[in-house]
Amino acid sequence: MAKQLKIVIVGCGIVGATIAYELSQNISSDIQVLDQQPPAQGSTGAALGVLMGAISVRVKGRTWKLREASIRRHKTLLAELSEQGYSIPHTSGIVSLCFDEDKLPRWTALKEKREKQGWPLEIWHPAELKKRCPQITLDSPEAETPTETRRVKAAIYSSSDGQVDPVALTNALVTAAKVRDVRFHWNAEVTQLEIERQRCVAVQTTQARLEADWVILTAGLGSAALTQFASEPLALIPVLGQAAEIQLPKTLGLKDFQPVINGDDIQFVPLGEGRYWLGATVEFPSEDEALEAQADGIESLLKGAERFCSAIAQAKIIKTWSGLRPRPVGQPAPVIKPLGDTENVTLATGHYRNGVLLAPATALAVCELLQKSDRFTFSP
Repeated sequence: MAKQLKIVIVGCGIVGATIAYELSQNISSDIQVLDQQPPAQGSTGAALGVLMGAISVRVKGRTWKLREASIRRHKTLLAELSEQGYSIPHTSGIVSLCFDEDKLPRWTALKEKREKQGWPLEIWHPAELKKRCPQITLDSPEAETPTETRRVKAAIYSSSDGQVDPVALTNALVTAAKVRDVRFHWNAEVTQLEIERQRCVAVQTTQARLEADWVILTAGLGSAALTQFASEPLALIPVLGQAAEIQLPKTLGLKDFQPVINGDDIQFVPLGEGRYWLGATVEFPSEDEALEAQADGIESLLKGAERFCSAIAQAKIIKTWSGLRPRPVGQPAPVIKPLGDTENVTLATGHYRNGVLLAPATALAVCELLQKSDRFTFSP
């Protein structure tokens, strides 16, 4: 009987968990996943899980291909996991608000392009928007000049996009992968990759040394430090994101139509029974101070959201949280490729703000890279 090749996945956020699940479905191998924390911490634990695919402005190239593949796989993945008994909260539909009339021609062009690609979009003018989403405030004071009024000019609606609870999805993927004999090691901080002749032969952790035939680095910001030995080390910077869960006296809008609302790059995510997630800030590091969550970040989120949904002024904050997103330096996000001239280390990290959205496409791309190596046997 042939020896099973050993795959070690470093990092178990949404991306690492999705890769473990997909590999376990498609390959016969000894798969182990390492993380210094329990699953779904770090960026995944701070994410809102908004899936902006068809409604995004990208219409071609690598970015669009990744988004399109992910949106397709998210739908089938949720169905698969549901059949296996996992209940994962998710929301269908995204409504994005437009406050600038000059942008309407671009939205019309996007709608036409998406229709050709097989993804329906609708453009709603204010009367239609108010009918479908009565919680939206069409006219609000300008932030800079409160005496002047800003008006919602239109909205674009995507029924194909939506939102998924990132922690629930990650935990379901981990459990489903365990059923297929994937082994997970928590509190296992990876200290180094053991390299011999441009190959990684083992992964050293604070707990043990694991031999490896292939290594996949998907540890977010922690991935960079493990690549410094390489001819092309990975460079990432942290970008802080803050979010809040709020409680309103009642559920807003129509009972049978509860999409994610996006206005001014603020996401308003319905959770049911008057609860909502609100996020997220984008805060870059500066040279002279540490990147830490500040109270005014949440305050600005609330004030910004009130401008398109005045009912938020009545909200009670249930909890707030923050996380650091890994943004690649000198290359686009995400980074999915071999690590320099190291033969058997794959990077699958640096997703910046789109880790939850792009996790499925990332996992499929990793499967393809391993398949091209000719070292693994994949199911037909």
